[in-house]
Amino acid sequence: MIIGWSSISYDLISLALSVILLVAYHVYLNYKIGQNPAYTVQAVNVMARTIWVETIMHEGKDILAVQTLRNSTMAATFLASTAVLLIIGVLTLTGRGNEFSDSWHALNMMGGRHTELLLAKLLLMLLDLFVAFFSFSMSIRLYNHVGFMINVPLKRRHKIINPQHVAIHLNRAGKYYSIGMRAYYFLLPQVFWLFGPHFMLAASVGLIFALYQIDRAPKSMRTETV
Repeated sequence: MIIGWSSISYDLISLALSVILLVAYHVYLNYKIGQNPAYTVQAVNVMARTIWVETIMHEGKDILAVQTLRNSTMAATFLASTAVLLIIGVLTLTGRGNEFSDSWHALNMMGGRHTELLLAKLLLMLLDLFVAFFSFSMSIRLYNHVGFMINVPLKRRHKIINPQHVAIHLNRAGKYYSIGMRAYYFLLPQVFWLFGPHFMLAASVGLIFALYQIDRAPKSMRTETV
């Protein structure tokens, strides 16, 4: 079945506007980080992890390192498992979507109602969840590597396993964790898209407002010279 442009134009326009808004927000964040490296919580965490690794390896706090990495690994494991459960749920909906289509489209005044469009929405949700699962899995992998490297004594003076190198691995793990969380956040507009394109656009605006509140570091950190 060929879907006409007119029947899905509102969906495509809303999708394009949502993507543009989210991309523009992250471009703005990168611009602010360029002006102030401590503008976002994520940037501050990169600094904190780097200092933490140097402190742990210089002072030999092995137990503290293991406990902290274990907590991070458990959090990433829980979120990766949640992504798998959500993937199974979305896959179930792909076969039973028609049973819920009437309820989903009750408030859909402008968007398309085609089965193919519904499947496209669910496929985008699956892609988003697979990104989340992959990101959290990579985060767990890197946390495990750091667990071995951070306990190597500095007195061995290894050329590669040093605080700077270990901090790079730990920050990569944190980066993957952040990507996984972003994938979860981006799932919100996609879920609202099931009920109509105008809901997706409204959810995207609301998500940007929420992210703006939680991404910024406390004002005392942002105003401090780094």
